[in-house]
Amino acid sequence: RESTMETPVVFLLCLSVFPGFSQGRVIREEETGFAECNVFFSGRVPPEGFSEPFHVKICQQYNKEPRFATLYSTKDKIPLYSAFKYTKAAQSEEEDWLVEPQIDDPENDLQEMVHEADIAGSVASLGTNQALTSDYVGSGYERGLLNPSLLNEKDFQMATYTLTNAVPLSPSLSKSWHRDIRRVVEEALVPHCSKKDHLYLLAGAIPSNVLVNGKVSVPETLWLAACCDAPEGWSLALVKKVKEENILADLAVGELEQQLPAGVQLFKGNCGEDNQRQEKMEAVLQAVALIRSGEQGGTSDNQEAKDSGFVRKVAGIIATPFIKLLELLIYVFVELVKFVFRFLWLVVKRVVSTVLNGVSNLWNGVVFYLTEISKVLISIPCDVGKVIVNILQGFWGIVQDVALITYKVLSIPMGFVLHLAAFPYYTICAIPSLLNDIATGIGGTFSLVIDAMGTLLHGFYYLAAHIVKRFVPKGSSDD
Repeated sequence: RESTMETPVVFLLCLSVFPGFSQGRVIREEETGFAECNVFFSGRVPPEGFSEPFHVKICQQYNKEPRFATLYSTKDKIPLYSAFKYTKAAQSEEEDWLVEPQIDDPENDLQEMVHEADIAGSVASLGTNQALTSDYVGSGYERGLLNPSLLNEKDFQMATYTLTNAVPLSPSLSKSWHRDIRRVVEEALVPHCSKKDHLYLLAGAIPSNVLVNGKVSVPETLWLAACCDAPEGWSLALVKKVKEENILADLAVGELEQQLPAGVQLFKGNCGEDNQRQEKMEAVLQAVALIRSGEQGGTSDNQEAKDSGFVRKVAGIIATPFIKLLELLIYVFVELVKFVFRFLWLVVKRVVSTVLNGVSNLWNGVVFYLTEISKVLISIPCDVGKVIVNILQGFWGIVQDVALITYKVLSIPMGFVLHLAAFPYYTICAIPSLLNDIATGIGGTFSLVIDAMGTLLHGFYYLAAHIVKRFVPKGSSDD
């Protein structure tokens, strides 16, 4: 059953043009368990014993809410188990398959599940560690969901359509497995668990050496483990071998764990095995037996249906090329619509950006112009005021200077003015007298010098005479 044919075209277009609602977050090593998806495990403790380096823990989300948890094997390219809770039977089934880019390229910036076509070429080594839609094309296998979409509704159902939740199953096995699991859960498990939100479900697959497209492992066994972690709780396991697709066997969880890798414990404390009520367990087993007997009773009818379905298969083979062509046309149409939407969005964004930039620049220019005009208008009164103040200050300075000069003039005495006016007269008249006095002075000076010289010579003569008289003997004077 191909997903493209069952999905309404409008729904497919919406999810293709507006992706990003689904998110499969790869859990980092430093995080505990499955992080926010631990709520899907009994006691919030995931199964123990799955510790290979190629095991990847994924918290499957949709609309930013955790929906279920998956342990994925990058070696086998299939999930080993998915942990979930029963929400409600789906009223419809709409498929939209996604891939998890972080499994192949942990360094990429894509934090959400996306359509395979949207990341072709942008994610390094896409398909190296996970299965792709192209691996199933023409293989004769379907993408069988471990967490069945029919046990979920709305957002929980949409989250199941990821290739990290799918294993290769033949069409008949896929149909019988999902039919059996749905009936067992809805008719046997849910009615016998006193607290339905405490019913923890693990759906898993055991890989085989058979590969699809040379890389995706076909499971050899499908299994379901249930734990009713409530008063009068119980636990149960169901197994369906791929080679025995019409046989659904029930067994204890411990027996199932023996078929899994050594050391595996699916439920914390074995789901309270010591406190389980045998009566409740028997009631669950009886309900499962009734469902199984009804399926076995219909086996002969199924054989007739197989015979009558031969014609439908032949018709399907004839119609396959036309279906593929229709799928191709729908794919091309979807891609064309996506391109048109993206182109229009780019054009609108560019136009809006240009308009907003223009409006912003215009607004900034208007604001700057008004600001400068306001500054000029405000400065005019200030400048006029400064000029008036300067004029008044200058006038006041002139008045002060005139008053000071007037005061100085008026304060000069009249006698000083008369003496000042007569100064030239007295000066000119005094010149002859001054010259006479100078001549008299010079003549007196010479006279004084001559008298001084005569007196000095007389003094020297007197001194010499006195010395001669004292020291020269008188007798010598007689000779």
